[in-house]
Amino acid sequence: MPAPCLLELEDIHVRGRGTPRLQAVSLRLRAGERVALLGPSGAGKSTLLAVANGLLVPDRGRVLWQGEPRARSARARRRQQARIGTLWQDLRLIEELSVQQNLNAGRLGQWGWPRAVLNLLLPLESEACARVLRRLDLDPALLDQPVAALSGGQRQRVALGRLLRQEPALLLADEPLASLDPRLAGELLALLLEEGDSPRALLLSLHRPDLLGGFDRVVGLRAGRVQFDRPLAALDPGLLAELYAGAAA
Repeated sequence: MPAPCLLELEDIHVRGRGTPRLQAVSLRLRAGERVALLGPSGAGKSTLLAVANGLLVPDRGRVLWQGEPRARSARARRRQQARIGTLWQDLRLIEELSVQQNLNAGRLGQWGWPRAVLNLLLPLESEACARVLRRLDLDPALLDQPVAALSGGQRQRVALGRLLRQEPALLLADEPLASLDPRLAGELLALLLEEGDSPRALLLSLHRPDLLGGFDRVVGLRAGRVQFDRPLAALDPGLLAELYAGAAA
């Protein structure tokens, strides 16, 4: 029996200046599925991820979460959003706050505002945060350190740790490897592809086809349209050449 469907994008259109950012995009993600999103710069990968995590409402089309339309009430939307985690290329950590406070930011969707405010004043759930750091091969002694004092590699891991604290059913990642050296890129990708305690779906946008090993499916996006959607084993090198033909990768 196939895994249940988590996210469905149906005939998604997003307007742009001159040309659409997304055109008739349909995509389905199942629980535990690891999908790579490829395409040249300007293909619409970041726009697609913004639609997937609810930050951008499409001009046309439907977004379904576990078979249901996006919730209308603010509380129900927060519950849905808590099941979707996003790792941005710029990480979006709060530099002035401690590592522990940043890790706990992943729990805000479940905690609500009173506990969120308390997180700014007191160290909450220290042992849970320490476990996350150990899993990421970071010293728990970093919990009290401000994010501003960390190295680039440590920041990448803290951003991923924030997602592990969130425990999302679907993890979205927008070019998280673009600015990393090969060693750090490989380490972060391995952590993203880990199944962990419970399987989670992964949709990760990439510029580098050489990093596709470990993914189940590959989706090629160009000029806002899906060029192909295939299992990794069925991916033809000619499709990749056509995807990037005449465009800067």
